[in-house]
Amino acid sequence: MENLFIAATATSPEIDFRFDQQWLSLRGESYPENAAAFYAPIIEQLNAWLDASTAATITVEVTLTYFNSSSTKMLFSVFDALDRAASAGNQVQVNWYRDEEDETILEFGEELQTDFTAIQFNDCPVAT
Repeated sequence: MENLFIAATATSPEIDFRFDQQWLSLRGESYPENAAAFYAPIIEQLNAWLDASTAATITVEVTLTYFNSSSTKMLFSVFDALDRAASAGNQVQVNWYRDEEDETILEFGEELQTDFTAIQFNDCPVAT
């Protein structure tokens, strides 16, 4: 499968999915006008790749500084796909980068850990 790269805009994050390296990255802010339209093709490609992955070690780097409620729903879809892949025998590690002062991003990361237990989460506070 071809790698997927979408450059960040003022309202959408950089998506850098290097399927050939089993490395996925989301970075920036996420509040596109239509989050479902932005994320649907990303989730579709992710699901297709994960469906073909067996006994893979997948690293996910998430550095989101802001996301709105419609992006939150789509992020849950991304993490649901990753959790299913982990439950199917893949090792999925998420490095959750956040400003050490940002309680909102911390709490969302904690919620993801609670909801998606097959994924190994690493909270990575960053001093600014």
